[in-house]
Amino acid sequence: MVYHPAQKVVSSLKISDFQTKDVINIVDGKKLGQVSDLELDLRQGRIDSIVVPTFTRFFGMFGGGTDIIIPWRNIVKIGADVVLVRLDEAKAAAYKTEEEEIPVRT
Repeated sequence: MVYHPAQKVVSSLKISDFQTKDVINIVDGKKLGQVSDLELDLRQGRIDSIVVPTFTRFFGMFGGGTDIIIPWRNIVKIGADVVLVRLDEAKAAAYKTEEEEIPVRT
């Protein structure tokens, strides 16, 4: 990761660095999760969207949860620790976030 303190921006990033960042929706302030994958446009040579898994899986293994596909144009800022995105309330409400995960009883 290359960080420019004077500009407060990241100019290059490895996928492994990207996957450790929390994704936050600036519309409602909720943490959506962490980036699990990227969708690439091979013809244009660019990233089309980021993929954030939903929390409908048991310990990330079981279940058929869907992923949140966030178009690159919806990324507001990539910081040192977080990725800020803008998802409208209707789309964001369709996803269960980490804070809303149902606890598992033992």
